[in-house]
Amino acid sequence: MKYSPKSIGLALLLMSITGFAEQNTKSALSQPAQITAIDVLLEPDATMLQHAAANNARLFAAFPKEGFRLDATHTPHITLVQRFVRTADLDRVYAALGKVLASADVNSMKLEAFKYYYASTGATGVAGICAKPTPEIIRLQADVIAAVAPFTVQTGPIEAFTARHNDPATDAGLIQYVSTFVPKQTGEHFNPHVSTGVASREYLDKMLAEPFQPFTFSPAGAAVYQLGPYGTAAKKLKEWNLKH
Repeated sequence: MKYSPKSIGLALLLMSITGFAEQNTKSALSQPAQITAIDVLLEPDATMLQHAAANNARLFAAFPKEGFRLDATHTPHITLVQRFVRTADLDRVYAALGKVLASADVNSMKLEAFKYYYASTGATGVAGICAKPTPEIIRLQADVIAAVAPFTVQTGPIEAFTARHNDPATDAGLIQYVSTFVPKQTGEHFNPHVSTGVASREYLDKMLAEPFQPFTFSPAGAAVYQLGPYGTAAKKLKEWNLKH
């Protein structure tokens, strides 16, 4: 069968268009959906802020190279849940959380801080002040998890955070921590705490052995932050006025 130059040219054009479409389809499919690592949190009152600032100053003085100061990009907070969510769904996340917070009497919660703790990050640890879990805050956590669930993805890249660490192993550890926050840090495993800084594990072990003077505090607000290095509340995305 003979083909005319016109028919050959048309076939080549169709092949070119088809190939271009297939290439772009494969490229689009290979691009991961944009993901944000979020922290749904409670903002503590002045009493906790004072204690957190004092402990942070101590830890930073002892370990300034890898430590951090509590500031606008390291906001003291009590995490309710950390999750990877689709960035395009953030407004829907805020709407769902707003309904939960509107029905919860968060400001009336009384929490008792009773000890220091730290989460290991290799040779170092992220320290914090722990509060005893109450039925009210456990119930609030469960409601928040349910509200965020429809928009959650199992895991995400380090680009979902505001910045990476200098150590890829620390990046991987943080991603794993957020990916498994539910169920490992929820329900009966929930440890309400305010992170206060980073130091060597040797230093933190000695700090934990010291006497701790308990104190009572309350939540003063609620917000969603994008997570930063060491799981810090680094970038405020949304906040709510909880006063009734």
